[in-house]
This record gives sequence, structure tokens and C-alpha cells, in this order.
Amino acid sequence: MVELKNVSFRYGSEEGHEYGENSLSGVSISVREGEFVLLTGPSGCGKTTVLRLINGLIPHFYPGFLEGEVLIDGKAVGSQKLYDTALQVGTVFQNPRSQFYNVDTTGELAFGCENRGLPEQEIYRRIDDTVARLGIEALMDRNIFRLSDGEKQKIACAAVSVAGAGIILLDEPSANLDYEATLALRKLILEWRKEGKTIVAAEHRIAYLWDLIDRAVILRDGKIIRELIGEEKNALTPEALAGMGLRSTIQESPGSVGLPSVLNEDETLTLTDFHFCYPGSKTPVVNLPTLSLAAGEITAITGRNGAGKTSLLNCICGLEKRCNGVLKYRDRTYNRKARQKLCFMVMQDTGNQLFTESVLEEVLISLPKGTENEKEQAAGILRALDLDQYLDRHPQSLSGGQKQRLAIACALASGREIIMLDEPTSGLDHAHMLETAALLKQLKARGITILVVTHDSELIRACCTRQYTIE
Repeated sequence: MVELKNVSFRYGSEEGHEYGENSLSGVSISVREGEFVLLTGPSGCGKTTVLRLINGLIPHFYPGFLEGEVLIDGKAVGSQKLYDTALQVGTVFQNPRSQFYNVDTTGELAFGCENRGLPEQEIYRRIDDTVARLGIEALMDRNIFRLSDGEKQKIACAAVSVAGAGIILLDEPSANLDYEATLALRKLILEWRKEGKTIVAAEHRIAYLWDLIDRAVILRDGKIIRELIGEEKNALTPEALAGMGLRSTIQESPGSVGLPSVLNEDETLTLTDFHFCYPGSKTPVVNLPTLSLAAGEITAITGRNGAGKTSLLNCICGLEKRCNGVLKYRDRTYNRKARQKLCFMVMQDTGNQLFTESVLEEVLISLPKGTENEKEQAAGILRALDLDQYLDRHPQSLSGGQKQRLAIACALASGREIIMLDEPTSGLDHAHMLETAALLKQLKARGITILVVTHDSELIRACCTRQYTIE
């Protein structure tokens, strides 16, 4: 059994630096053996903090001020060694790259079992069984750093399954997965349930697991505001879900939205000779002799994990030196270097593009030189994205969803003509997803061209006007 008894926690350091308000305040949760509990609620509500308490990363890795008790089978997590907790608890992190220890995928799947000293034949049996259940044969014996983020997420889930811990923690496990991969994750969760695993998932995209959970715990501002079980959970209307900041419980493939790619009356941006292979590979990730996308529209770029969606964005904005195609846009031609000044990219892992010491400074450096009243403009952009209360916070101390919104704020501040976003709603709740959709529509109204790589059918319905699928 997992128990949190009247737990309050505030991130900070031994020097006394505090990172804002209490992350958790008086939280009590009991998870019985074999139970599947969903933690959900607005971005930054404390879901990830609960998982870090259960797996021992708080207090062993994340310093702060902790009150109350966190117990697994009656033993205090904080007083036992982290590697002892790891024998009981397996975690799929929100950013899977942060949990990898090997360069190759097969070695990563074997790593946890090797640490436990399991026999070689047993390790291979577990790997073969998990690979077959997840359908990830094509990902074996691959370089992890050549995988897409969605493929990395699959490897992280598989590694936890192979290790065989009795308690499994999932932090936004579907954030980077395509529709088919999300269904495969659902199938894996069903297998875990049959095996009697205890599962706690922190998740915004709840549709694929809503009927699988025993209980939903809804948090807001670090407190439990409601618990849903049985008929009460199943009777919730879409309006009631939205009122609690929750996403839809209806699972929908992005491909079923059915938007056109380009209409005859559209002004277009045209890509010519866009070809890209990773070093050492002869297989092109991007192979487009010519492609026309609608200018001044919001185009959703969809497709399976590993299809080349992110690589295409990197090529368009000039980040890939090995791709020297030409972009024609509004009667001008742009080579790779010229595209770097035309486009702004919001990356999938937004932590890689946040550089300054405060949220306000991050937006200020994105404003064009010579901007008048720059602090007021930056503050206004942050206010529109519900980030104005974090002006002085360090960007890396924000939650995943808050970092995502900050990167979008920087894109808004840049004034670029083409803005590209890679999974911009991967860590966002319902309200902030709608805010992001509204902002993208405002940009469209200004004539800005927006390309959005996404698996999020709710976002596509909320704001996208065109759709291009990479097969």
C-alpha cells in the first residue's frame, strides 16, 4: 500500500531559497495494492510532486521542506535508500530522456534487471515478452538519441515493464505518443492490471485510461479538491469536466478530424528539395522534392511517432545544416540561414530553449531590438498566458506545462512571420490548451503562418484550419 498522510511540501534548498508557494498542502492519499489511481488537475497543481514523493526523489534528489508521512507498505520512503525504493517502484518520467542510462535501446531495457542481478535468460525472456506486447520490435538495437520523443516514451514504458516493479508511476505517459502508440500503452496498462500492479498516473489526456482507473484524484493549487469513483466518475458531463480543468474522456484519432491540407484560394509557402538524413544513415527522415503549405493559416502536422514531423520543422527553420532546401514565401526565397530569421521554433522539450535567470528576462530577450516599453509588453504577453505571477521565478523551476507556455510567450514576443510549435499542448490541462488555441488564432489574425506538430485532436478541433499528415 502507498500512503501519503497529511503531506505538505515546498520546493527549496538548504540555503533557504524557496521556489514559490507550497507545492502540496495537507494532502492525504491511500492507494491499495493492485489499485489504479489517476492524479489529474490543472498544470502545476502538484501531480508530479506526489509521484516524486512516492518514488523517493523527494527528499533524496529534490530538496525542500517536507511535513507529514510518505509510506510504502508501512515504511517511510524518506528514511530508506533510494535504490531500495527503486526495487519496489518503477517510474516513467514526463521527459523520458532524463531516465536513460544506455545509448542503445536493448541495453536500456536490460539495465534495471541487470542491476538486480537477474539471470541472463530471465532478462531476455522479459525483454522479448515486453517488446512483443508493445509492438516495438523496430525500436530494438537502436541508438536512443536517434529516436523521436514519442519513441523514447515507448522505450521508457518498456523499461519499467521489463524491470517488474510492483508499483508503477506514470508522469504524463501519453504526452508524446501518437494515437496508435497511446492505444498500445493502454493495452500495456491492462496487462499490468491483470498482473496486479499498483499504478498511479499523473495525466492530462485522460480519455485512453478513464474507463481503466479505479479512482480519479483531482488536485488544484497543491490540494485535493475532489475524488471521483464509480458512477460519479462515469456520470460527468463534458461541461463538468471542463469546469474542473479536465480534458475530454472521448478518445479520438487526429486523422479523423479531416481538415484540408491546402485550399485553392490559399496563399502558400512552398518547400523545394528538402531532404535530410541523420549522419551515418542512408535512409531519409525528410524527403520532400516539393511541398506546399497554407500561409497565414494554422496547419496541424500529424503522423505516427518517428515519421519525421519534428525533423521537418527543424529543417524548415534552418536548424539542420545537412538540409539545404529552399523555402518560397510571399514572393521571397529563403535559404537555410535566411529561414533562421524568418521562423521561430517552440521545441518539444522546452527546457532546452530557456536560458535566463527569470521568466520575465526570458521574454525580454525574445523581443526585437529597440522595442518600446519592453517590460510592459513582456509582462502583457505573460499575463495573456497566465504566467504573470511567475515573473521572478527561474524558468527551470516551472512545471512542464508552465515551461511550455513560457516558450510560447517567447514565440509571441519574437515577432517572426512563421511560428512552429512541436507538441505545444503535451503538458497542458484543458483550460491552458484552450488558451494556447486562442493565442494561435490571434496570431493567425495578424497574418502569421503557424505550423503545429501535434497528436492532440482537441487542439486541432479548437484552432487548426489546415492539416498535413506525414505517412
